[in-house]
Amino acid sequence: MKTCDLHTHSHYSDGSLSPAEIVALAEECGLSAVALTDHNTAKGLSEFMAAGEKSRVMTVAGCEFSTEHDGTEVHIVGLFLPPECWGDVEEYTKQLLLAKKKSNVSLIDALSGAGYDITYEEAAALTDADEFNRAHVARVLLAKGYVKSTKEAFESILKEGAGFYTPPRRPDALETVRFIKSLGAAAVMAHPFLNLKGDALSGFLEAARMAGLDAIETRYSDFDEAETAETERLAEKFGLKESGGSDFHGAAKPEIHLGTGRGTLCVPFRFCEGLVR
Repeated sequence: MKTCDLHTHSHYSDGSLSPAEIVALAEECGLSAVALTDHNTAKGLSEFMAAGEKSRVMTVAGCEFSTEHDGTEVHIVGLFLPPECWGDVEEYTKQLLLAKKKSNVSLIDALSGAGYDITYEEAAALTDADEFNRAHVARVLLAKGYVKSTKEAFESILKEGAGFYTPPRRPDALETVRFIKSLGAAAVMAHPFLNLKGDALSGFLEAARMAGLDAIETRYSDFDEAETAETERLAEKFGLKESGGSDFHGAAKPEIHLGTGRGTLCVPFRFCEGLVR
């Protein structure tokens, strides 16, 4: 069966590989298609799509937008972003990046003030993105022995409410869905159980569908069989297409492999075909 991976990250956000290296790895893994969906930026897409022109793998230009719905963080992936609209993506996320920089400065100042040996420059050096995120801070804390894993960092020092991290203000999720659709791209809800469950998730999907949401990720590295079945049920209930991906970050998340996630992920290529604009 032909497979794909529609959720990956390069060093233009919080991954470790270049866009071209992701394409090369996708070909090595036997994928039929791969999407680059860096956080809140289209900066890696030129390199990614150029590498795709020399590869047997179909490359899909994407972006993962950090958004908010009723005070809850929700991630929306845009897929098949037209090249002429990549600048519009950068413009749309500009205010978010400015808010993120303010949040990062506050985070580093708070950590440093509490005795953690960390600087803004150390975290910034781990990415080619305009601004780093908590994953990069977690990597610095891990390297200096403050935590035993980046997961531990997120569950303790870096979690909201721990006293160090104040999240930046994010754009509205439904507004972002409409923005993606205005570009002629496909709008997908990423890893739906991250922050929403039950009635809250159903309520969001109903509103997002009305705003133009095309699909929901039903295949994801951290899903068990029950969660996959539940997302499939939700896709059918709300008339949404299916998408999926590993959320590959390279060495930043070494337990997650391109195309196969934790080893059992399988995203049918038909998901990609169903989302082509």
